[in-house]
Amino acid sequence: MKVTINAAMTLDGKIATASGDSTISSKQDLVRVHRLRAGSDAVVVGVATVLADDPQLTVRHVKGKSPARVIVDSRGRTPEDSRLLKTADKVRTIIAVTEQAPAGNISMIENAGAEVIVAGKEQVDLKSLFARLAKMGFQKLLVEGGGELNWSVLRLGLADELIVTVAPRIAGGRLAITLVEGDGFDTIAKGTKLKLSKVERKRAGELVLYYKIQSTF
Repeated sequence: MKVTINAAMTLDGKIATASGDSTISSKQDLVRVHRLRAGSDAVVVGVATVLADDPQLTVRHVKGKSPARVIVDSRGRTPEDSRLLKTADKVRTIIAVTEQAPAGNISMIENAGAEVIVAGKEQVDLKSLFARLAKMGFQKLLVEGGGELNWSVLRLGLADELIVTVAPRIAGGRLAITLVEGDGFDTIAKGTKLKLSKVERKRAGELVLYYKIQSTF
């Protein structure tokens, strides 16, 4: 199974401002993102992204079928009135929870038409989740953040490719969300090693950087 992380960030590495604004990609870049989605079996995001953005995670800017949507949501907090659950009967939607998820939340999610996968006791076990998705026939996963999920996927060595659009903007803000959050590595030498494979320049002044992930240490 191939796992690709895709994100858009400002020049100073922010994927969202402290207030939660994540409108970074140009229209041209959104076409690229939706083409990526159309070529994927599933889009994976964390519940923080759902709560902040209420995304659809569908294919709209190009022709193609929308992939399944997988939400990493330890306690099943995805809102009943979210656009994901409102359209779960039209686009396959999977909510990955833990054993700590309240039964009421799980029932609400299932009643909305989404599937529930229990993976882990207190935090979603991503290795177990991805292995189960592979057994279910998913061959291409597209991880779209946020920063905490990006960290977990990279730390566990689950990603094969990282694609980052760098927008010609500076957001600043010590509380703004960066491309990769989490605890971070103790030293730079322990950080994830990448190999640049391609660079694209967009009309809006954006750079799209394609990296192959070599190792997590």
